[in-house]
Amino acid sequence: MVDFLFFSLFRTDNPYSSISLCMARELAKTHRVWYINHPYSWKDALKGWLARDPALRRRLPKILFGRRCYETLDSIPHNFLAATPPLTLPINWLPPGPVYDFFQRLNNRIVLRCIRRLLRDHAVGDYVFINCYDPFFAGWLPPEFGARCSMYHCIDDITQNEYTARHGARLENEAVAMADLTLVTSTNLLRLKQAHARRIRTYFNAADNRVFERVIHESFPKPAELEGRPGPVVGFIGNLDELRIDYPLLRETALAHPEKTFLLVGPINSPEPAAIGLDRLPNVIFAGPRVLHELPPLLQHMDVALIPFRCNTLTRSIYPLKINEYLAAGKPVVSTAFSEDIRSFAPVIYLAETAADFSRLIDTAIRENNPERVRQRNAVAQENTWEARIRELEGMMNDE
Repeated sequence: MVDFLFFSLFRTDNPYSSISLCMARELAKTHRVWYINHPYSWKDALKGWLARDPALRRRLPKILFGRRCYETLDSIPHNFLAATPPLTLPINWLPPGPVYDFFQRLNNRIVLRCIRRLLRDHAVGDYVFINCYDPFFAGWLPPEFGARCSMYHCIDDITQNEYTARHGARLENEAVAMADLTLVTSTNLLRLKQAHARRIRTYFNAADNRVFERVIHESFPKPAELEGRPGPVVGFIGNLDELRIDYPLLRETALAHPEKTFLLVGPINSPEPAAIGLDRLPNVIFAGPRVLHELPPLLQHMDVALIPFRCNTLTRSIYPLKINEYLAAGKPVVSTAFSEDIRSFAPVIYLAETAADFSRLIDTAIRENNPERVRQRNAVAQENTWEARIRELEGMMNDE
């Protein structure tokens, strides 16, 4: 049976759900899966050590000296092993040109040596390689590595982040051109990448329904964050970053609903909440990052789930991972109308064209919620499971 080798931007200790780890978890039920973490640079290592990052400190004695750094995960108990490459050089600050290209090749060799060693150590023979949104390293494997099929998985418009766009736009187009198959997670990404790809397919995000359906079928105690807070709860789960989240919209909405609690779950990767005073509003709670199994109790006590994305060039290419997670839990969803893919969910969610709509639809979603709507939402999520996506992936491979 074919094995799968992932190289991913998202490490196994990523503080929020990642596409590559969700795929790996599902594939590991029937295949051996090898997972290469995005490497730490020497700069990352210094910052992580000073910040007392436990994952970095655990790995550092091995990756500092180029030794094997293999790990297993309790959440994927069988057929799964992760590896972290040795330290790389921090070079993104360099301008495009021959100097950057020279050091990029050096860094790439570090990652390729890690991959070669893993293939040798574990006698990996017939395998498929998937690079998940990390064209900076191992954008493709040289033919002598012997992969049956090489895929590049594009999940965002890389040109819309100043840091990644500096060199990533060119490297990603090279990775797409070299891949046997390019997977894109949105309709707009299909348009952006099809001119560069040999073969390209949409591969939308999905949900681990067995985790999120617990919200419907089980009863969880009220989370500590909500103790002493009466009234409806409006929530968001995901990365609270500076490029996607519309923080002024959240602030305006929270001010318009003082009787409701706004529970925001996920790592804060933006200075904007503090800058605009969102974190100081009495009805707003930032609950921090949570691992997957901790999400159902929080989601169960939300009356409405939000996708408060900005409407811009970046979000036009997004099919959010969280939409199917919310729907699997049967929750009413209020979202901005940021992409044509989110608009495809219009029959089962509430789409806001304006800030006033966004605020108004929260009350509409609460008022109209009933068991039949819960069933309808869950039925849509059943069409978008990782199990179904892996069947799609295997079908694409068989079409070669």
